[in-house]
Amino acid sequence: MNQYFKTIVYVFVATWISTTHAGAYEDFFQAVNRDDGDTVATLVKRGFDVNSRNADGQTGLHLALRDQSPRVANALWADRGLDVNAVNGKGETPLMMAALRGELEWSRRLIERGAKVHKEGWSPIHYAATGPEPRVVALLLDRGAPIDALGPNRSTPLMMAASYGAEANVDLLLARGANKRLRNDLDLDASAFAKQGGREFLIPRLSTP
Repeated sequence: MNQYFKTIVYVFVATWISTTHAGAYEDFFQAVNRDDGDTVATLVKRGFDVNSRNADGQTGLHLALRDQSPRVANALWADRGLDVNAVNGKGETPLMMAALRGELEWSRRLIERGAKVHKEGWSPIHYAATGPEPRVVALLLDRGAPIDALGPNRSTPLMMAASYGAEANVDLLLARGANKRLRNDLDLDASAFAKQGGREFLIPRLSTP
């Protein structure tokens, strides 16, 4: 096969792969958006990269857990190449999405498959504290997440729970020894977060002498 013919074949194959992948790319993320697990499973079996990202840097798993799309999540889960520690454009992992949504079973499954319980900056425990499910907070703490993990602005899980999370998250973190005295880069402590969030009823629990 001469070089000219090789070049023609290469261009043809590359163009075919590119066009095929582009169509599959659109089909994949459309299926993810409508929780169409069958289509996702079919595309992955045909060779579509299970860890592909959309224009916002989100993988299918990020989107499935964020949007609580169980059929897609299970279809992705069946692929051995799934990256459970993929980071999206905002530095979020799939475990952070599951924790934010209060998905206890998915949080457990991700950890058992190797998802990192902690990362520097915003971490799963921050997201769990912000969410609705204290059992996810407890799970992460039991698996080694630091109770006073510091976000990029030195905000702690207790601060996030005080402003946004379930009341039970605040009580759990306090019972486990979260430090009420810590302040973030804006000199705000957890009681100040509660006040900013319009949750003055939490202030007595969060105030320090």
